[in-house]
Amino acid sequence: MSDTIEKVKCLIIGSGPAGYTAAIYAARANMNPVLYQGTQPGGQLTTTNEVENFPGYVDGVTGPEMMIQLQGQAQRFGTDVRDGWATKVDFSGDVHKVWINDTKEIHAETVVISTGASAKYLELPSEQKYLKLGGGVSACAICDGFFYRNQEVVIVGAGDSACEEAHYLSKLCSKVTMVVRRDEFRASKIMAERVRKTENITILYNTETDEVLGDGQVVTGVRVKNNITGGLTVIPATGFFVAIGHTPNTDIFKDYLDLDATGYIKNIPGTSKTNVEGVFVGGDAADHVYRQAVTAAGTGCMAALDAERYLASKD
Repeated sequence: MSDTIEKVKCLIIGSGPAGYTAAIYAARANMNPVLYQGTQPGGQLTTTNEVENFPGYVDGVTGPEMMIQLQGQAQRFGTDVRDGWATKVDFSGDVHKVWINDTKEIHAETVVISTGASAKYLELPSEQKYLKLGGGVSACAICDGFFYRNQEVVIVGAGDSACEEAHYLSKLCSKVTMVVRRDEFRASKIMAERVRKTENITILYNTETDEVLGDGQVVTGVRVKNNITGGLTVIPATGFFVAIGHTPNTDIFKDYLDLDATGYIKNIPGTSKTNVEGVFVGGDAADHVYRQAVTAAGTGCMAALDAERYLASKD
């Protein structure tokens, strides 16, 4: 078995802005990083057609193109980028053990976790169709709201995040319709009151999405169903935003790392350090507040610098 074990100085689990930025810094520090891209190479940004809020791109860039560029930059400095994903870890001893695709065993001196979080969707066939087409379905109002200026949009959700995103959209869009499944918000009173007082936000309680309508390329409306009467209503809209939460991709770490109640990895404030020495976290696996490409990149940088300092202290 020992003949099949690979030993590495820095193992990065997951790609996206956090993972690739960590790889760039680690490679430049001669840490010889090995990066496994995960089940969604490039992360959530690969589902975003246009990125206009990342510094340095004057004319914007597509999410997939940005990830290709970040990967190329990491490889330019010597990062070993590989296909595959971590399926099991053992952080109980001095050696950090990680299994890739249930078969390959890696022993790493340092581990950077950048597995991200996955947005929750309603999983309606029509929703998924226009999500894949990039034709008007989004799980990030801050990322994509700009493209719907002076247009009518629908947002689904009832928590603080949904209220915050609805309020953000109300500053850009001519009309925002909130679809709330129950007869009340799950959000805090102050957040709920904020959207209630916003003139161009219409709230539909006891309502669920029945289907996302479109012309085959882009969204043109949303058909909703009243849970009490069973009545169907078509809401004209060019954008459909889903704000029902995210699921951090951290399940394989739960036996070793401290997670919060919703599964996000807890880091020592002001650092990327976890409760296990030599294991660091960057990006949305630990960030349930900002969830932006630029903040993920920043924490990826922090993780690589913290890992470098950890190795220096060991030497």
